[in-house]
Amino acid sequence: MPGRRRQKRTEASKIDATPPWETRHREEPDETTGPYDERDAPDDEVSRVDLGALLIPAGDGYDVRVDINEEQQVIAATLASTEGTMQIGVFAAPRNEGIWDEVRAEIAESLNAQRKASAAEQDGPFGPELHGNVPEDGGKGLVPVRFIGVDGPRWFLRAMFAGPVAADPAKARAFEDALRGIVVVRGSDPLPVREPVPLQLPAGVELPGSEDTPG
Repeated sequence: MPGRRRQKRTEASKIDATPPWETRHREEPDETTGPYDERDAPDDEVSRVDLGALLIPAGDGYDVRVDINEEQQVIAATLASTEGTMQIGVFAAPRNEGIWDEVRAEIAESLNAQRKASAAEQDGPFGPELHGNVPEDGGKGLVPVRFIGVDGPRWFLRAMFAGPVAADPAKARAFEDALRGIVVVRGSDPLPVREPVPLQLPAGVELPGSEDTPG
């Protein structure tokens, strides 16, 4: 029996032959709740302190300070209040892989190896955290500490709470809200994994004795 000749399909026939239920739909990603990558930064009109790679919400009840190394480079930011501090650092990370699990294990191992220091994992509003204690300066007592890590696209954000804010959820709320409101501007420069992403002083602020510090 002779075979039937297959007709060449036109573009119109291809479209007509494609039922609508074959269309593939991608699931919508979860809404970002902060900290934010610059691509997801909310249009919330919140005033933020511009440190280049970190945009930190300015708020009542705490001051935003910068941490400087021996080379006079800004390496981190610290939010300080009468209830304690929260130090923020941002680091380079792989594009498609988080590093908080590994970093968290290393911090716990380091603290638990120190005399009088301790650290244990807990679940928190940002996911797995570390809670513990470290010796107070002078060795007279212990200071509560809390570590939070957030894995972002090519960046890793680490927050270290110290003092009463590390142990009391009510006292930590203002710092947690500030952490959620941070915007990370990673930039496109290649950096080794875990290397701090360079920060800068806010506009109009100079280091003591320097007239050429970038603002």
